[in-house]
Amino acid sequence: MAALIFDTETTGRIAPELIEAAWLRVGELRTLAVEEEFVRRYRPSKPIEMGAMAVHHILDEDLEDCPPASEFSLPADTEYLIGHSIDYDWEVIGKPEVKRICTFAMSRKLWPEVDSHSQSALLFYFSKDRRKTRDNLKNAHSALADVKFCRIILNRILLAVRPASWEALWEFSERARIPETMPFGKHRGVRIVDLPDDYRRWALSNLTEIDPYLRKALEG
Repeated sequence: MAALIFDTETTGRIAPELIEAAWLRVGELRTLAVEEEFVRRYRPSKPIEMGAMAVHHILDEDLEDCPPASEFSLPADTEYLIGHSIDYDWEVIGKPEVKRICTFAMSRKLWPEVDSHSQSALLFYFSKDRRKTRDNLKNAHSALADVKFCRIILNRILLAVRPASWEALWEFSERARIPETMPFGKHRGVRIVDLPDDYRRWALSNLTEIDPYLRKALEG
């Protein structure tokens, strides 16, 4: 069984393709001791969007001698994939059969008072030395730096939740991902338990692309 803290860099927002992948294999839940560190770049089949390039500073010409993105795969023993808004990275690598643990969802559940739950914002929130944190964040948006930042956030989550196992942490993540308020439409911001029954039934019947966690909330 492998639990990987995972992150990617991609070609951009439109049908994103992998250009960099990184993970930390962590074993013992209590310490998050790193057993393996991995980072590699890949060559996509299309150009990198300018907006993405401006964020991660990876150029098309940097990838000319890299293996094609289609060659990427997770270790065969991967059971848990951990990351900040992990669904994006999971989709980029082809939606492999693994359990996803989302540090973004868990952070939003645990610290609702924070005005932003991005990795950078949370690191400032937890920091005892913001100048040092600012200097460390200069490497943000490289995949390897981001998984290391994610490990810091994951450790704070573990201190708050104290799960007995990776499975228990995954179960908490699943609960945290279920929204408590309607995220869009005429009832945006309304607590889902307070939605009119007819609107709830309409949403379940007519929103074909509905997020599976929103569906759980509406069904509940």
